Amino acid sequence: MNKIDVCLSPDLMHLYPVTDKIVVVADILRATSCMTAGIAHGVAGIRPFADLEKCRAMKHCGYFIAGERNGQKVDGFDLGNSPYDYKQQHLIGKNIAVTTTNGTLAIEKSKNAKMVVIGAFLNKQALADFLMEKNMDTLILCAGWKGKFNLEDTLFAGAMVEALQGRYHPSCDAPIAARTLYLEAKKDLSAYLSDSSHVQRLKRLNIEKDITYCLQENRLDCVPVLKDGEIVKLN
Repeated sequence: MNKIDVCLSPDLMHLYPVTDKIVVVADILRATSCMTAGIAHGVAGIRPFADLEKCRAMKHCGYFIAGERNGQKVDGFDLGNSPYDYKQQHLIGKNIAVTTTNGTLAIEKSKNAKMVVIGAFLNKQALADFLMEKNMDTLILCAGWKGKFNLEDTLFAGAMVEALQGRYHPSCDAPIAARTLYLEAKKDLSAYLSDSSHVQRLKRLNIEKDITYCLQENRLDCVPVLKDGEIVKLN
């Protein structure tokens, strides 16, 4: 039976050999939800950057640029970090370069994996079906918040462990703990997360609609994958 594991922070990635694994990167609020929404709605490709200035420079290469730091849009960038930004009609068929506080760093730290895919509650079932088809050991990487644990990414990891229950065996206690949290929270994710640090942070920025959108399960039948440095729709 294949194994599933959960890394609760990118700062712990050195503990997880991944050259023979699929890594699912999750930054639920909001980077990987944005990426999933964008690819599902026709964006051609999304190139992630941990470094802000490298991302900014992609404007000169014909990319729309998306930038977020501490929950807010970076001055001078075309897009922020809202899934509604990525669903705009004029972005269909276009390419976006993106940098965020946590999600793009998590993707960069996953680059040695056999395959990197983008996870969100929005595409949970499509992703679970894909993982079962690939039939490989899998690591769910929670982007967290500046190296620290966060609740929403861990709940997503638990949702994936639950979706793969009986087909994948937990590698250690982290997937067991994540699944336990998800089973407690799943009846009302918004209520369960209402006091969490990042939800509070986003509410102070008056973007509750992003939170509501990102916590919807199984709304998009799309699996974004990292290929040659760019996130694209799985063929």
